[in-house]
Amino acid sequence: MLYYVIDAARKLTDRNIHVIVGFQSEQVQTSMNQYFDVHYVHQTQQLGTGHAVSCAMPFLNETVENVIILCGDTPLIQASTLDMLFQYHHNKQNDITILAVEMPDPTGYGRLLMNMDQCVTEIVEEADATSEQRKINVVNAGIYCVNRQFLNESLGSLNTRNAQNEMYLTDIVGIGYRQGRKIGALIADDPLETMGVNSLEDLKAAEIQMLHQTKS
Repeated sequence: MLYYVIDAARKLTDRNIHVIVGFQSEQVQTSMNQYFDVHYVHQTQQLGTGHAVSCAMPFLNETVENVIILCGDTPLIQASTLDMLFQYHHNKQNDITILAVEMPDPTGYGRLLMNMDQCVTEIVEEADATSEQRKINVVNAGIYCVNRQFLNESLGSLNTRNAQNEMYLTDIVGIGYRQGRKIGALIADDPLETMGVNSLEDLKAAEIQMLHQTKS
């Protein structure tokens, strides 16, 4: 799975790619080193997505102005979609741009909350969402483009006061909104691209979809 994610990222840039590893990190590195020259960041404690990204921040090249954050379990993501996300982020001069998808059944995903102007105000994880918020079908795909300076500042404000006792990366959206930052969302053309693989059933579905893409 990780091979396809790194490959998509590499088509945007062949440098400044950092892979955050934890459990079975040696196996991951041994496998990926056959194909890529990337930097590995060790997350020694599993304290959530926000903590994972914070572990990588000190290793970013000082010339990096914007950071694209990807999930290692979304093997169907396309480089063209990532490029579209970056261009949208740059052209809109956003501080945060979230890749979002519309799903008939949003169960398990973080919901995007928007104000009357369609500005993203917050991402609410399902475990913390109200019954009304769970009816929202525009969900977070877990992929972001974020201004590096804002990202660094907001990560320092994260806490673990939530249902899972973790540092949610999604909380940077609420922080940005309260600061008056510019936050946008780009709806992906194909929701299948952002499908996360969390089970053997998901893996089988991803393999079938990948075969269809190869044939077409």
